[in-house]
Amino acid sequence: MSVADTPVKEALPTQGSTGRRINPLLLVLAGTGILAAAVFGYQWWQHASIHEETDNAVLTGHLHQISSRINGTVRAVLIQDNQTVNAGDTLVKLDTRDFELRLRQARTALETARREASTAAANIALAAGRAGAQKTGAQGGLSAAQAGIATAQAAVEEARAGIPTAQARLAQARANLIRAELDYRRYQALEVQGALARQQLDSAKATYDVALADRQAAEAGVRQAQSRLAQALERVTSARAGLVQSQGSLQEAEAAGLQTEVNRNQYLTAQAQIAQAEVALSDAQLQLSYTNVTAPTSGRIGRRTVEAGQRVQPGQPLLAVVEDRPWVVANFKETQLERMRPGQPVEIEMDTFRSHTFTGRVDSIAPGSGAQFALLPPDNATGNFTKIVQRVPVKIVFDPESLKGYEDMLVPGMSTVVSVNVGNGPEK
Repeated sequence: MSVADTPVKEALPTQGSTGRRINPLLLVLAGTGILAAAVFGYQWWQHASIHEETDNAVLTGHLHQISSRINGTVRAVLIQDNQTVNAGDTLVKLDTRDFELRLRQARTALETARREASTAAANIALAAGRAGAQKTGAQGGLSAAQAGIATAQAAVEEARAGIPTAQARLAQARANLIRAELDYRRYQALEVQGALARQQLDSAKATYDVALADRQAAEAGVRQAQSRLAQALERVTSARAGLVQSQGSLQEAEAAGLQTEVNRNQYLTAQAQIAQAEVALSDAQLQLSYTNVTAPTSGRIGRRTVEAGQRVQPGQPLLAVVEDRPWVVANFKETQLERMRPGQPVEIEMDTFRSHTFTGRVDSIAPGSGAQFALLPPDNATGNFTKIVQRVPVKIVFDPESLKGYEDMLVPGMSTVVSVNVGNGPEK
């Protein structure tokens, strides 16, 4: 019997000793499963080869701690917990009365300093004018005194020259008187004897009288010349006294010039006081402005601890403003950073929004591992060493499009899972 004649049923294989047939459907399902597993495994391998993933990632953002810059009492709190505010909005008002009083004091001090400067400036002009007038008058008096001395000295010389002349006239008058007296007496004797006419005696008497008058006049001339000399000497003394007085006036005028310098220095001091008062006024205005605690940026209010009537100190935390611009800090292992670069695309999954995948990009990689920035960084040179894979913070920013509808729902501290595509370099 040939092979072709062999019954078909005898050619079917058997399974084990039971002799049962294998179900073809199971073979198809097994093959499909193996193929699907191979495809999934290939895709997983391909994805894992170009992606770095970590769940050690957290959402963070700018948290602005708001505090007072001055001592004061809270008058009003204008915000509520979790309220949205804009940059420049007033959050807390402090009592302004003390600072308004200091502002008025500073303004009064500035006005006083300005008035003192104005007075000092007027004193400069007044002292300068007085000094100039006194100096001019003193110089004129000095010249007049010097001229008066010269005139008085010339009068002294003239008076001295007049005394000998007056004395010579007196001597001549005395001689003439003696001669006239002798002639008159002789004529008297002759007239008694009848040897002389009465007319000649009268003529001799007249000549005698004239000589006597001339002598008296000459004596008066000598006394007058001596008097003129004494007066001239007195005028010299007076002129010299005037010279001394004029010199004193000149020195006084020069001293008045020094007073002008003193007034000028007082004016400069007043100007410095004005500058100091202006600084004090600016400081008072600045301190008054600090009574309004404002938001430095837009965001939402958190951790509010301030209440009306509370006494606050500089630097004391009152509340926080959280910006609506979060980012992710992912702590990758150092073995995951070989191909990671800024600009690479990132997929971000959040535990809060499991149905939505956010996208972003790598912004930057920290300049040190987390351990290096810890309060007590490790020192591997001490004690036993155990190698531990370090983690390095990576900053990841969101794509604005993926945040639409979630801007007010993302808060710092949320847990995330990030996956960085490191296969093709930074995204263009």
